[in-house]
Amino acid sequence: MAHTAKDYAHLLGMTGFSETLLKNHFALYQGYVANTDKVLDALEAMAKEGRTAAPEFAELKRRLGWEFNGMRLHELYFENLGGAQAAPLGADGDLAKALAAHFGSVEAWEKEFRATGAMRGIGWVVLYRDPDDGRLMNFWINEHDTAHPAGCTPLLVMDVFEHAFLTDYGLKRADYIEAFFRNVDWKTVEARLK
Repeated sequence: MAHTAKDYAHLLGMTGFSETLLKNHFALYQGYVANTDKVLDALEAMAKEGRTAAPEFAELKRRLGWEFNGMRLHELYFENLGGAQAAPLGADGDLAKALAAHFGSVEAWEKEFRATGAMRGIGWVVLYRDPDDGRLMNFWINEHDTAHPAGCTPLLVMDVFEHAFLTDYGLKRADYIEAFFRNVDWKTVEARLK
């Protein structure tokens, strides 16, 4: 069954993100969707042909994590942005209470999340929830297919690959992070907590 790229055109016009940057980012995401299906189709064909011991099969299996996670992380990223319709983080909501419980305060969590996003390098910053103990943790994810904490639920996803900000902000990553936070739809993030 083929994956279908989701339409995020409603984000166009979002404060702090140019139309050029967003359209380029949407196109990159669509490439991940298309490549996920290409890799899955090739793997299925090789399995039917009995070629699972071939080096090409192994390389495609490794590539699948990159393409699939690139697709899903972008979906989570775009979906936790809301632009003009973004709901603010409610001080009395479950998410704010959980952030305060695990980080001391919402402000302390945000400071750490922003600092993680400002680190040198490319990747993702993800606020995860461990379903075993409910703990919230900020993670730096270098590559789509590595360093994800097994079994944890992504709550807030921020893309810090250059394509997410260079067009609008050049090397001023902190300005991009500020724009990102102005556009987070906290209602979506809170729904992921549940």
